[in-house]
Amino acid sequence: MPLFERYLTLWVALCIVVGVTLGHFIPGVFQALGAAELANVNIPMAALIWLMIIPMLVRIDFASLGMVRSYWRGIGITLFINWAVKPFSMALLAWLFIGYLFRPLLPEVQIDSYIAGLIILAAAPCTAMVFVWSNLIKGEPLFTLSQVALNDAIMIVAFAPIVALLLGLSAITVPWDTLLLSVGLYIIVPVIIAQLLRRRWLAKGGAAAITRALSVLQPASMLALMATLVLLFGFQGEQIIAQPGVIALLAAPILIQVYFNSGLAYLLNRFAGEQHCVAGPSALIGASNFFELAVAAAISLFGFNSGAALATVVGVLVEVPVMLSVVWIVNTSRHWYERAPITKAPAP
Repeated sequence: MPLFERYLTLWVALCIVVGVTLGHFIPGVFQALGAAELANVNIPMAALIWLMIIPMLVRIDFASLGMVRSYWRGIGITLFINWAVKPFSMALLAWLFIGYLFRPLLPEVQIDSYIAGLIILAAAPCTAMVFVWSNLIKGEPLFTLSQVALNDAIMIVAFAPIVALLLGLSAITVPWDTLLLSVGLYIIVPVIIAQLLRRRWLAKGGAAAITRALSVLQPASMLALMATLVLLFGFQGEQIIAQPGVIALLAAPILIQVYFNSGLAYLLNRFAGEQHCVAGPSALIGASNFFELAVAAAISLFGFNSGAALATVVGVLVEVPVMLSVVWIVNTSRHWYERAPITKAPAP
């Protein structure tokens, strides 16, 4: 696992400290950056998000969609978890924990925004980090690639309707124009640019050329992620200082939904008779999130200062430790998973 991804939680924690500190001492700089908008799109943030997302999408080979037939059971289970279970289970957990159980402990004006951020986070299935998790459990690489490619293709048409539906059920006003603009800016356009770059590099030097390009782009992508987090926490600093327990409270439903969805996907694959090398990535894809897209969408829809933006950033904070724990569970349970079902002895 690359060094940066391995210690992502530490880097996020450092970004919290740096962002809160800078936001307290030089608030004018953050206000100026927040005001740099065009058609309700923050220009500095859009540039950072593109720099984050495009290198990850370059890895995706949409030609791998042809392999979906080979892993139809694992694909079907993962799609069921990603699109029929995860967004709705997160919405239910958000309503229960944030809207009811934790409500007295949170700022009332941000309750709906926190719920919206959690919904947005769960509606964006993970892309690039899935390859890291799959490698750690010796997952089937062709299944992982085809599943991620399929999820990205579905996300283009399903992300906005699912978010709008669940926000509507939560009685949160849906700014359709901003939501569709976010889908265009942070899904469709980056996918097109990434695939054009991928084709160009393949034509020049094959897979080796992509590897060389990503070795340059990936560090820039990670720096863009850190800069985005510093900006977010610079705007959220006063709220975090006033309510230091907010992050822990927001993490509770995220942790529950990760273990619930990964466990459900894992068990469904076993009941379906799928191999462990497919069931493991299926569980991990079903549990993790495309947090870069979620952060971008939350900022576009609700702004830097919103509870929604903070909720999606909490997803970044807990991503690595919780997913590594799922990796450990999947690896540790391999013998149990591959063990033949116990059958009763015939009656004498």
